[in-house]
Amino acid sequence: MNEKEKYGSFVLLLIIISTIIRSLLAATLELGNDEVYYVLYARYPDWSHFDHPLMVGLVIQLFSLDLLFESEFIIRLSSIVFGAINIWLIYQIGKTIKNEKVGLIAAILYVSSVYATVIAGIFILPDTPQSLFWLLSILLMIRVLPLEPGDARVKRWMLLLGISLGLGIISKYTTVFLWFGMGLYFILFRRDWLRSPYVYVAALLSLIIASPILIWNYQNDWISFVFHGSRVNSIGFNIDFHYFFRELFGQILYNNPINFLLIVLSLFAFFNGKLYLKNAYLQIIILTSLPLIATFLIISLTRATLPHWTAPSYTTLILIAAVWLDQIKSQMIRKTFLISSSSLLLLTLLLGFLQINFGIISFNDDKHYNKLGSNDISLDMIGFEQTGSAFAKIYANDVRNGVMDKHSIMVGDNWFPLANYDFYVASPLGMNSFGIGGLDHIHKYAWINKINGGFKKGMDAYYISDSRYYREPGEQITSCFESVEIADTIQIYRNNKIVKRAFVYRLKNMIEVPADLLTEAP
Repeated sequence: MNEKEKYGSFVLLLIIISTIIRSLLAATLELGNDEVYYVLYARYPDWSHFDHPLMVGLVIQLFSLDLLFESEFIIRLSSIVFGAINIWLIYQIGKTIKNEKVGLIAAILYVSSVYATVIAGIFILPDTPQSLFWLLSILLMIRVLPLEPGDARVKRWMLLLGISLGLGIISKYTTVFLWFGMGLYFILFRRDWLRSPYVYVAALLSLIIASPILIWNYQNDWISFVFHGSRVNSIGFNIDFHYFFRELFGQILYNNPINFLLIVLSLFAFFNGKLYLKNAYLQIIILTSLPLIATFLIISLTRATLPHWTAPSYTTLILIAAVWLDQIKSQMIRKTFLISSSSLLLLTLLLGFLQINFGIISFNDDKHYNKLGSNDISLDMIGFEQTGSAFAKIYANDVRNGVMDKHSIMVGDNWFPLANYDFYVASPLGMNSFGIGGLDHIHKYAWINKINGGFKKGMDAYYISDSRYYREPGEQITSCFESVEIADTIQIYRNNKIVKRAFVYRLKNMIEVPADLLTEAP
């Protein structure tokens, strides 16, 4: 086996090991708060959705055979498959810009990223399909943009690039930063590309593929853009460094502190002219990554942001970190960085799995009965199956005894945790779930309410709140019903210990609902 084949074999082994580990975790962990919400995109498909475009719902539909199978593993299957493809893609990009060794280093650093392996590689989020089309687009850019516009290969690759970028945009809006970065590359370094008709055909293809976003938003008063605009725009210039440092440290943790350090070192080398890579490749990588990171760091000075929004750019910057590592003459230093990065990821996975399933670190310092577990974030991924099993008995008894109508519904005033109880509690019983409240709280449930026939006088409903985020049903909900009463308390166990409680409320006989308490989808 020659040197090139050896690196390829290592990457294949890396893909196999990563896929096995991610599959085991995907099959044994309950769906998280966001994941159960995105299942709604598959259950109620549309041209687009309030929070995100359609792609995450579409891939759930495809891999679950339109929700014929609804186990955690099947719901997350696209993440497992795309995660494996992504490792191969970043290897191919590294091999293209330098050599097989750089490709292997990039693949190891990519797998070591919490974002790449966990957030996009295990969990099912809009980042799952975006990560695939982001890396595919980077690979196509690396192959086509350094060429002359008249090259025979340009037509095929530029058209594929337009398609890939369009698919990325209907996965997650931030993919548009790749078009922005490519535009900067044309303006700053390769204006000859602006005369190529294939650039504009590619842009048209992206626009056509992304058009469902525009169609849906046109039909719904541009509500997605209003919502996301409110998340990133702020009135005034009141700088809050708490948000900034939370964003910065979140980026460091999500992308692996070792990887982050390597990226910073490689950027220093780049700006000092000591990163030895073809200029076109450096320009493409820098311009398609730094603008997104800089944008959200600036926004975080004045309002809250989420660290995973910038993570695709860090996966791009992994490539120059791999080039910088390859330049290091000391093999021991190189191995130390790679082993430290991958070991940190494995340690994170192990501790996370043990904490979620066994609670190896106790956070239950608040002993208040209805606040048990409020400080333990790991409880967000455990207990909903137990709640579903216990609730099924409560519901059966209530219907049998004539206490509640057999067509009772589940209600909530926020998309989270309503989506959790929708997936694990209501849906297995054939019960519909409805949101009561403002659009900024119930999100897609404003549309689901209509799809499920809307509210009707005389309806009975259940409301559940657990001690992790305990809230009694608020006035918006209680004012809609003739009576509200506690039905039962469900004890949630982990490692034979009560770690959380779920409180079940009966809401009986829906009266006429005041219009200002219900959200109508636009």
